[in-house]
Amino acid sequence: MPLRRWDRFGHVRQLDAVACRVLAGLASATPVLDGIDGDVLIDVDDTIIEVHGYAKQGAGFGYSGVRGINALISTITVNDRAPVIAASRLRKGSTGSPKGASRLVADTLATLRRLRGKGAGGRVLLRADSAFYAQSVVHAAQRAGAQVSITLRQDKRVKAAIAGISGDGWTPIQYTDAIFDEQAQAWISRAEVAEIGFTAFTSRRKDQRVTGRLVVRRIPDLSPKKPDGQAGLFDVWRFHAFFTTTPVEVADTVTADKTHRHHAIIESVHADLKHSALAHLPSGKFTANAAWLVLACVAFNLTRAAATIGGGTLTKATTATVRRTLINVPARTATSARRITLHLPTNWPWQPSWDRLFARICGPPVAPAI
Repeated sequence: MPLRRWDRFGHVRQLDAVACRVLAGLASATPVLDGIDGDVLIDVDDTIIEVHGYAKQGAGFGYSGVRGINALISTITVNDRAPVIAASRLRKGSTGSPKGASRLVADTLATLRRLRGKGAGGRVLLRADSAFYAQSVVHAAQRAGAQVSITLRQDKRVKAAIAGISGDGWTPIQYTDAIFDEQAQAWISRAEVAEIGFTAFTSRRKDQRVTGRLVVRRIPDLSPKKPDGQAGLFDVWRFHAFFTTTPVEVADTVTADKTHRHHAIIESVHADLKHSALAHLPSGKFTANAAWLVLACVAFNLTRAAATIGGGTLTKATTATVRRTLINVPARTATSARRITLHLPTNWPWQPSWDRLFARICGPPVAPAI
């Protein structure tokens, strides 16, 4: 159907349902989500797709300062594999990041519930930045049985909580330029983490408040020295705090911080989309572009599934790499005696991966498990 026919939001929601079923089919037919019954990481974030011209419906200036349309997506990551896209929404460019995020989180966790088996026992962790620190988002995750790990803004309550951490409560961590001391069996690093108990949303009713942990990472503030070259009298730190409901028995302070920092993986998904289908939005109609976003996410998941079948380094490769190695194949076809022969290059480094993908797609169907 041409994009111009997608003129209602209900049409886009129908396409969302199709995308959910495509992901379920990929999960059952390929190893793209192997281990889905174990621990699962859900990441939520938005990005601005820059547009030009005045004919684009919904275009506006958002937090990035450029004129564009806002795309909100959520991803699923399993067993340190590359993430797949679980849900997406296209919003006006001037829309605030948390608008509609609770609905997207609920849809993502509903999709995850369909993908997992009945006996799935692994934990589900929702990660997000400070723009999504909202009571509706946290409660949507908790209603589905998920834990949260969300960055906090440095307001008065957070600063007071950080000030309450004792000086000996900080632990050095493996961070940029950290060195492991074999003799002391510890990391020598300027980055340190600590935690303290914290209750979120205290301005609301007691039944809407959420108790958890405030995990804080501090790094030295490497601001320029004084004009005369004199250093400061004491260290000045920059603090990064996030709120998590994960019990300390499941993830201690260092583990919780390391897990939360990997939320940046969703930025690579945004970059992949913008270097492929979301390099532009082809229609002036908002709902048509929303349908285009859903189709872009389906194509992204199909590419990821092909990469996992190919195996090797492609399981974590970017979409551009997968397209260059498995899709844009440097080959030629020849027809003889009603047979089509595909001639591949000699000594092609991606031949094993391509052979596995070809055998899986064009070979006999895999026998179902008994």
